[in-house]
Amino acid sequence: QSSPYDFMLPSESHFADYVGRLGVSNDTHVVVYDGDELGTFYAPRAWWMFRAFGHKEVSVLNGGFKNWVKEGHPVTAEVSQPTPAIFKARLNTILLKTFEEMIQNVGSLRFQVVDSRPEGRFRGTELDQGLESGHIPGAVNIPFHSFLTETGHEKSIEEIQQIFREKNVDLSKPLTATCRKGVTACHIALAAYLCGKRDVAVYDGSWSEWFHRAPPRYKVSELKRNKA
Repeated sequence: QSSPYDFMLPSESHFADYVGRLGVSNDTHVVVYDGDELGTFYAPRAWWMFRAFGHKEVSVLNGGFKNWVKEGHPVTAEVSQPTPAIFKARLNTILLKTFEEMIQNVGSLRFQVVDSRPEGRFRGTELDQGLESGHIPGAVNIPFHSFLTETGHEKSIEEIQQIFREKNVDLSKPLTATCRKGVTACHIALAAYLCGKRDVAVYDGSWSEWFHRAPPRYKVSELKRNKA
């Protein structure tokens, strides 16, 4: 909450207190899901946050709440009353990239960058929630919904591997995901994880930070080129 940008990671202590109140300890197997119409939208972000804070036993419910209901599984309107637990968080910096590291990478190209936003926002031809859009130099665009089937389930591992191959993304090399606010970037991390790549980092500030902080030459936009 101390950041000017939306959805940024909390501190270790804030996260530990919050999930501890939910009854989550370091030994709990956590399953995350959300109620989005797509099937899955925010859940990979929660999955990535748990992993970023050192929690290993965390899964995403394939297809989300929408498909859980559709398949006739039980639901309840009762409010859960979990017994508080102790959770110890330790940030794994391998899974997180900062603005400074992203700036440095534009010159060094030490890791690949994949942007999960829709193509028009990546190319800079449409506004991104009121912001001018565009992308980080050298980034590749794979819109996050590419990994989901029409029903909202994750595509097969073979299909996911093919998507990465078609974009010349090498899963054997370092990879960082970005988007608008660090949410749908986690779909890239999850898709790669399913293919056996467990060290995809997320640029937490994503375009909302990059737009405000990066020099103009580091904001690639077709709209600006067309105007010029």
